[in-house]
Amino acid sequence: MVIAGGYESTQVDFAARPPGAVSTAGRRQRGTAYVQPTIAIQGDWDSMAQRDQVKQGGGRTLLVTGGAGFIGGNFAQHIRRAHPEWRVVVLDKLTYAGNEANLAALRGDPDLAFIRGDICDRADVERALDTLGGCDAVLNFAAETHVDRSILDPGAFVRTDVEGTYTLLEAARARGVARFIQISTDEVYGNAAAPDGTSRPSRETDALMPLSPYAASKAGADRLAFSYWATYGLPVVVTRCANNYGPYQYPEKQLPLFILNALHDRPLPVYGDGANTRDWIHVRDHCAALEAILLAPAEQVDGEVFNVGADEERSVLDNARLVLELLGKPDSLIQFVPDRLGHVRRHAVDSSRLRARLGWHPAMRFREGLAETVAWYQAHAEWLADVLAREDSFLHQARALAETAGGAR
Repeated sequence: MVIAGGYESTQVDFAARPPGAVSTAGRRQRGTAYVQPTIAIQGDWDSMAQRDQVKQGGGRTLLVTGGAGFIGGNFAQHIRRAHPEWRVVVLDKLTYAGNEANLAALRGDPDLAFIRGDICDRADVERALDTLGGCDAVLNFAAETHVDRSILDPGAFVRTDVEGTYTLLEAARARGVARFIQISTDEVYGNAAAPDGTSRPSRETDALMPLSPYAASKAGADRLAFSYWATYGLPVVVTRCANNYGPYQYPEKQLPLFILNALHDRPLPVYGDGANTRDWIHVRDHCAALEAILLAPAEQVDGEVFNVGADEERSVLDNARLVLELLGKPDSLIQFVPDRLGHVRRHAVDSSRLRARLGWHPAMRFREGLAETVAWYQAHAEWLADVLAREDSFLHQARALAETAGGAR
């Protein structure tokens, strides 16, 4: 089996909204896009055999937590295109980075249900698991994810990333789900290195050495999920992916922040000397890897950890220069700023285990993918305007970082 990302584009009309008042049945309207979920709660499964019959018949139902966020929203779109016989239930709290507009391409889809809720709330989780006839698999994308935010407010990360994962695991165990995929991160490794300190891409067997509250909270969730496999036999798979990029990414993150600032001729903030490197993967390649794991037999993936990466290592400075090149902007917009606390020098992963076992491989080269991403942000001014109109003080501070803390160099 060989699975690679698909790259057909989807045109989304963010201005289109159905008329009428918002009902209390889960429908929501927030200024740009409208998602009308079909929520049909049918109670608990009568037996594990009933759930298995649905699974064997080809019609799976996935609970996608954080499905209105960047990676989760892309995954929901990917799986509905790739497997139209599968159903998707999205559970999302709609915090600052959650956005119903990320699901606008699926508006009116009868096999997509949206529930606004918190993964830390057992009632919300159980309601989601019972929607559309009951979910037989869980993919946990829901998390606080920004390193800088975790430095300012670590408690929020511990609550969502650890307590929320615990709540999901308990509910999934009670219902006997067929697969639980915990979306972790390569941040859990700290600096990519061999046990003797030699720099090399991280392997699944490397020690976890998180260097930020965000990374530590994800490491805690990662190991908690694995413990439910080791202790209770819950069929857990943990994935540790490299840095994602692509459409719908909230512009506090490096690449969309650079794109947004460059579009408005504002300086691009580059931490320290700009030499810190990351491995980059297009979000649709990540989605294809998760699809491969969902399709794999239990003996190949249950209880396993898989790195997901594209072997596309680039420095922060490299990325700033390429964004400016693609937009025809001068390098003089690059501005160096004081380094981040606990800044990891190198993140990179060895994904050979996943490639060898499941035949997955990334399809998008970085330059091509970034050019496509830049074009997407240029074409979706309404989406960006809606995000900026939310008055997220952290985002506005990030955009102004080069102007307030930088020094020409």
